[in-house]
Amino acid sequence: MIQAYPAQILPTVSRAFLEDWLVVLKKNCTPQQLEALLEQVGLSAQSQTRARVTHDQIVGLYQEAVVASGDEMMGLWSRPIRPGALKLLCASAHGASSLSAALFRFISFWNLLLDDFSMTMDHQGESLRISLVSRDGATANRFGHMLLLKLTHGVASWLVGFELPLRDVSFGFDRPEFAEDYPVLFPAPIQFGQACSSITFGANQSKLSVAGSEAEMQEFLLRAPRDWIFTSLREHTLPMRVREMLLRSDQLETGLKETARLLHLTPRTLMRRLDAEATSFQSIKDGLRRDIAIRDLTNSPKSIEAISQDTGFASAANFHRAFKRWTDMTPGAYRKLSRSNVPRRGALG
Repeated sequence: MIQAYPAQILPTVSRAFLEDWLVVLKKNCTPQQLEALLEQVGLSAQSQTRARVTHDQIVGLYQEAVVASGDEMMGLWSRPIRPGALKLLCASAHGASSLSAALFRFISFWNLLLDDFSMTMDHQGESLRISLVSRDGATANRFGHMLLLKLTHGVASWLVGFELPLRDVSFGFDRPEFAEDYPVLFPAPIQFGQACSSITFGANQSKLSVAGSEAEMQEFLLRAPRDWIFTSLREHTLPMRVREMLLRSDQLETGLKETARLLHLTPRTLMRRLDAEATSFQSIKDGLRRDIAIRDLTNSPKSIEAISQDTGFASAANFHRAFKRWTDMTPGAYRKLSRSNVPRRGALG
């Protein structure tokens, strides 16, 4: 079974990343139902510009929304995907002779169900590309396209028994303001504004054998999307490599000069390359401190004073100001809201 990102190093994504999903859920739920769904996973029903969302919250909301909507794609496509459909899909793909054959079954399944988009599979030399092609000018739902490509990657990785690296990922919509969230999900270079959304598997992966048992398939479905929504690979972007290096050093005080040395770069080159990716060394470090604080506020009994010290703040007051700047919430308010997070298990089982 694929292993999810270890809990202690999970990044968060922006609240804006969920907005297209929430717009669809609003159409399929009353305001009271949606508010209850969000509160059940520790999210506010009010849109917050700088709010952050954890892996557990995405998993919990997905599982709750699938049950509430009776649709395994939660209204993201023009036709509902009835409960049990993804189980049949996985069972069909599991019986294939190779990954290429399994992915052919995967896209054939979706082409029977989707009205607004079709899926195609193209061999490009030794690589294999799966694309989502619009029918009659249908407009891409950004969250829906992300989720279906992530499901493609997740099922393929489950079938071969390990997370597959990707050659590239493309989206048929313009670069969103939350583009920095996508490398947390996909282990590959990502492009926006392309002719269609697609995911490309690397050289010789199509020939890989399909493994796994019936019991492992059931566990994969029960945990969905826990094991596949975030990537566990961290070498595909420089910001993620820097973040991982800071985590492994266990020293949030590690400076730019030392980090550059470990990456075999000069400080100036590291700064320039991070700037080209619309971030900075300090932003990465602050994001890591924020995510450590979110983890501890959600899952540990540590006092806010202890968390402020652990994340390198001279005082709890400084930590309060920084945390509110990062998330639009005080640490105490965040802890109170997030402690209601009790993800459902077994939405797709």
